[in-house]
Amino acid sequence: MIARLKSDQSNFQKQLSKLLARDNISDGNIDKTVSDIIAKIRAEGDSALIDYSVKFDGVSATKMADLSINSSALKSAFNELDKTQKSALSAAAERITNYHQKQLQKTWTYSDDDETMLGQKITPIERVGLYVPGGKASYPSSVLMNAIPAKVAGVAELIMVVPAANGVVNPLVLAAAHITQVNQVFTVGGAQAIAALAYGTKSIPKVDKIVGPGNIYVATAKRQVFGQVGIDMIAGPSEILIICDGKTNPDWIAMDLFSQAEHDEDAQSILLSPDADFIEKVAASIEKLLPTMDRKNIIAKALNSRGALIQTKNMDEAIAISNQIAPEHLELSVEDPKSMLGDIHHAGAIFMGRNTCEALGDYCAGPNHVLPTSGTARFSSPLGVYDFQKKSSLIMVSDAGANSLGEIAVTLAEGEGLQAHAQSAQYRIQK
Repeated sequence: MIARLKSDQSNFQKQLSKLLARDNISDGNIDKTVSDIIAKIRAEGDSALIDYSVKFDGVSATKMADLSINSSALKSAFNELDKTQKSALSAAAERITNYHQKQLQKTWTYSDDDETMLGQKITPIERVGLYVPGGKASYPSSVLMNAIPAKVAGVAELIMVVPAANGVVNPLVLAAAHITQVNQVFTVGGAQAIAALAYGTKSIPKVDKIVGPGNIYVATAKRQVFGQVGIDMIAGPSEILIICDGKTNPDWIAMDLFSQAEHDEDAQSILLSPDADFIEKVAASIEKLLPTMDRKNIIAKALNSRGALIQTKNMDEAIAISNQIAPEHLELSVEDPKSMLGDIHHAGAIFMGRNTCEALGDYCAGPNHVLPTSGTARFSSPLGVYDFQKKSSLIMVSDAGANSLGEIAVTLAEGEGLQAHAQSAQYRIQK
């Protein structure tokens, strides 16, 4: 059911490359479909949105009012939750807020020796669009993880779009929108929702940046509108990689592998361990526990096509392979994870210790669960407050600075053959 690999096999790297290979996020047909949808939204606006929502989501809508949810409805959704759900949602929001408040960047300045003032001004993005998936599963946690850092950063207006299959949206999603103070919610999805956010319609305001996960059509649309607006990332299927020393309960490890595999059939779950006996115990746990899972068919397909149990020579090699993979989620299920941390170079989020299952990070630990996938942790970071703030450089040149800097600028500008640059600086030199 799940592949077994050994790092000392002669063809291991070839097998690993095949396991990690991802098709492109899109193809020609999808690109064309998405570009046609974007063009129609730009040309027809709200009417096209209504048509697509009726066609793809099965809703009964004749006007945009049928595809919007007001603040009182969001509040009602929260108030109607049972006590346990309300408490859990609020506790998660508080922890996520506390963590992200520590990421706030601040404006700073300093003066150099000639009293020229230099610095950096931090300004929040004004209006952000949040895409929340509504297909195979509903994700109130995505609302928390995307909306909270935006609000902490000072974003003034947050516009949320979420597809409503047959006109229904998970009440937890609406409740999450309420407690995170989302400003407007529209029940539209797919590439058409991304286009509406990027270019604006009569009802949906144009945003400055779009964040949030979605299917291949959503990802392709985000890629196509990038430049018109900012985006967070092009996210691929979810991933988990576990490094284990063989001393964790194998049932725990099996369930942690399941926790990502149940997202969708393309999710990836990998275990690295030098303990051959432990790997067999995990395989046995997988066989034992899989039939008890509600989403067992999805899990089975993901494990069969993208999963692997890999025996390494030792823990150092496990770390090296992990760095090669650069996983979205990395669990260090070992006795002393802190001692390994310095050798981990590429991972979206690092879960340290036997008690630290990835699921806690998904919901309530505090750090963001929007993470780089498909090896992009080599150069990307988790979503954070810094994604909703922008920087402006500050320069205020003193009289003395006009002389000293001016002479440098004149020399370099003349060397580049840019006369106006040189003359502009020369005017301000006081002889």
